[in-house]
This record gives sequence, structure tokens and C-alpha cells, in this order.
Amino acid sequence: MTNKRAVLIGAGHNGLVCAFYLAQAGFDVTVFERRGVVGGAAVTEEFHPGFRNSVASYTVSLLAPKVIADMRLHDLGLRILERPISNFLPVDEQRYLKIGGGRTQAEIAKFSERDAQRFPAYHDMLESVANVLRELSLQTPPDLATLAGTLPGAFKQGRQLARLNVEQRRDLLALFVKSARNVLDDWFESNPIKAAYGFDAVVGHYASPDTPGSAYVLLHHCFGGVNGKPGIWGHAVGGMGAITQAMARACEGVGVKFVLDNPVTQVTVANGRASGVLLADGREVAAEVVASNVHPRLLFEKLVPAGELSAGFRDAIQRHRSHSGTLRMNVALSELPDFSCLPGREVAQHHCSGILLGPTLDHHDRAFQDARAHGWSREPIIEMLIPSCVDDSLAPPGAHVASLFCQQFSYDLPDGKTWDEQREAAADCVIDAVTRYAPNFKRSVLGRMVLSPLDLERKFGLLRGDIFHGVMSLDQLWAARPVLGHGDYRAPIKGLYMCGAGAHPGGGVTGMPGHNAAREILRDHSLMGSLRRRAAAH
Repeated sequence: MTNKRAVLIGAGHNGLVCAFYLAQAGFDVTVFERRGVVGGAAVTEEFHPGFRNSVASYTVSLLAPKVIADMRLHDLGLRILERPISNFLPVDEQRYLKIGGGRTQAEIAKFSERDAQRFPAYHDMLESVANVLRELSLQTPPDLATLAGTLPGAFKQGRQLARLNVEQRRDLLALFVKSARNVLDDWFESNPIKAAYGFDAVVGHYASPDTPGSAYVLLHHCFGGVNGKPGIWGHAVGGMGAITQAMARACEGVGVKFVLDNPVTQVTVANGRASGVLLADGREVAAEVVASNVHPRLLFEKLVPAGELSAGFRDAIQRHRSHSGTLRMNVALSELPDFSCLPGREVAQHHCSGILLGPTLDHHDRAFQDARAHGWSREPIIEMLIPSCVDDSLAPPGAHVASLFCQQFSYDLPDGKTWDEQREAAADCVIDAVTRYAPNFKRSVLGRMVLSPLDLERKFGLLRGDIFHGVMSLDQLWAARPVLGHGDYRAPIKGLYMCGAGAHPGGGVTGMPGHNAAREILRDHSLMGSLRRRAAAH
């Protein structure tokens, strides 16, 4: 053992990943969590009698294969089922588009033969860029503010980008700076295919598909895969909580301790270095390392004494932008949705996919403009998943649960309105929107759990309801995440680190920020060799 102590603030999935690697290398690790359960936003809870669901994060693809393998999550009970098709997009009362399952081209051809012919090249373009960015996502960004000690790493990452040919570099640049509509218009002519792929550009992103930089969010959702198959999405049996429960078992196996229902109220600092944490129960816990899995603004504006930070850093953190425009619903159903364009209430392929409601990019833009004017969209963009179609542990026999992930719903409401007043009206609007595509939906609802942007902040600490811990825009990515000069997971206070989604590579259930932050902590404490030896022995 090193006899060094590390404390982790927050038992979300990235905190669990970071804690695992530190403990495996010999740290004495304790994780402090304000809620009574580990998992952060990746949890499974009963929300209506007899009905359980992934109450916040709701689908799996981005979780790093290295993290799965290192933590041996499959050995600890994690099972991930692949979707039979990726997405189902109802277009109107008669037409629909299915994506994935080896039938995408044929489906696109129903709307445009030209688009069907171009689709393989579009897919290859996304995959070639995503392959390089997958590698970069597990590496520490260089410090572009000072370049001190980071030139070798920057050169290495530059060489990885140099593997792209000129055409691929143009594609990469376009995906970083262009709007989703600009990119998709360059490739396709038919509205349904643009809407199906454009959804990834606005999910969790309070923006129009016309907003410059929105194409990057589309790319971010292409990083993943399931069971070794890139680019597809799946369901964790038992819900997203099955992921974090397996992670918690992995942590306990290497000696990590958990303290629940006891939030950290302050990071203590002595002689310019993090010295531990203060807890809500009044205890002070000393540690050589403090790693934070909470939103960067919560860390630096609420937990770190203001006098320990420079005025320039405080100003940069205050300008850090967070806003997802997301409303999240969990719904208990007496029967499956019966879509007008594809009738049937028995489990079918499309019920097991991601169901996208929003048939055009113009619809996506109107939803955003409506939210800007009125606080929330009267015609929202919705992704619906019905995990009970493949996992009967979530609902009583014959019944189902649905996850509704809805855009655009602003954290800030006009005219003095509050989300406590508007929550149920917004939820009714979502139910009505689904019912326009599946007429039996409203009458099949037995119960619902509604999480407004404010509720997401209250329940999970997602500041301003931001599921990514900060907007995924070019000025808040890579070496500038959360702010330029601190993209390497190190806070401006020695011994304090950031291991959450507010750090590179950003949001989603990836485990990558936790993995990368642990690596930098071990480097600072000269324990990388210890980690490798213990991992090999394990």
C-alpha cells in the first residue's frame, strides 16, 4: 500500500471509475455521495408501483471498452443487449424510416435513391473521423495555455490527427465548426434521413440544428458501440443502474469505501494544496488527493474557498456555459404504443429501437425557437425507448415502461414562471406529442415521473439541467474543457483534480474522464507502474 489517501466527491459513474483505478494502484480511497445510492444519473429506480426504469441516463453505447475490461464489469453481472435496429422515425400517418439492422440503405431509398447511394460514404466519413477521436478521448489534452511540459503529448496527438487524409481533415473541420444542417445538407436531400441523424446534434444540446458547431454533438454520439460492434446502441439489463452497481462491486473488490447520504460541503486547502474535505455532518477528512466528479462550477463556486482561486480563473469558470434544454420522463404503460404508420401493439422491432419523434430539421429548429420565446417547446423533439420490450424485469407482465428524452425545455422560464408550476403542463404536452403518432398512447399511461431541467439539477446535481456538465461546444472541448489551461484534469490547486463529465472528453456514460483523471493522479504520485503491476496480477 502507498498509505496515501484519496477522497472522491460524488459516486456517479466517472467517480466510480476513478476510484477503482486509484484503489487498484494502492490508494486508500473513500467516495462521498450526497444521495443514498451510488450511480449519479446512471441509476435504476422504481418510479411507479411495480415499474422500474433508468430514471435519467437511459441507453448505453459510449461506455469505454477499456473501462469495461479493466473493471471486469461483465464478470460482475453486466449484460448489454443490442438494439435490433438503431432508430425508428415516424414521418407521418403512413410513412416511416428505420435506421440500422443492415437495412438503412433500403429504408432511405423509400425517400431518395440518391441519398441511399450516398449513405455508405457518409457512414464511412463519420467512422473514419470517430476512430481517431476515440483514441484522443482516452488521452490527456495538452495545456495549450502555457505549453509547459505538454509539447510531446501535443505532438503525439497531432500525429494521430495527421493520419487523416486531406479530405478527412476537411470533414473533421466541418464537423467541429459547421451546423448540423450544413453538414447534412451537403450529403442528403430527403428530410427523414436528415432528421434521423440530426437528432444526435440536438440531444442534450440546447440549440438549433442551424447553430454553428452543432454538428460536433452529432459526432460525439458516434464514438461508441456495444459488445465490440462500433456505432450501435444497447440496453443494460436491469437498467443503467446495472452499470454503476457492477462498477461499485468492482470498487469494493479493490477496497474502495463508500459514505452515502453525507455530502461534501467544502474542499479544505492548506498552504495552497488540497488537504481533504469537510462533510455535512461536520467531520473533516484529510487526504493527499481530492478528485471531484461534480460539475466544475459547483466545485469551484460552492466547494472551493473563493480566496484560493485567482480572479482570472474565477471569471473563466463563471463564464462556463451549461444548458441542455432537456426534460426527462419515465412512463408506466398498460400497453405498447400503436403507431399509425406501423400499427401493432405486440412487441416488434421498432418498439425495441430508439423512437425519434421530430420528422424534419425544420421541426427541430422550431422546437428551439419556441423554447427561446416561451420557455419550452409546444412541439418538442422526443426520443422514446421502451426497454421492457427486451428486459421484462422492469415492468409487471403485459405492461411496459418508456423513457422519454425531450428537447427543447429551457432552464430559464419567462415572465416569472417556475418549473414547479410548469412541470405538469410541459409533461402533458409531451404525452400529447407522442399521441399524435400513436393514438393509444395517452390512454395507456398508468403513471409518470417528470424531471424538468430544475429537477435534474436538484436530484442529480446537473447544474442548469445540463446532462453533459457543460455545453459541448468548441470553446469547451478538449484542452478547453472545462476552461483553457486546465484540460489535463488538474485544478489550479495542487492535489485537486476533476474526474467528471465537465472534463475531456465530455458527457455521456463513458467512464473516460474518470479513467483519464486517475491516470494523471497516478502520474503525479509516480504510481503508474504500481497500477500496471496490480492490474496484471488481478
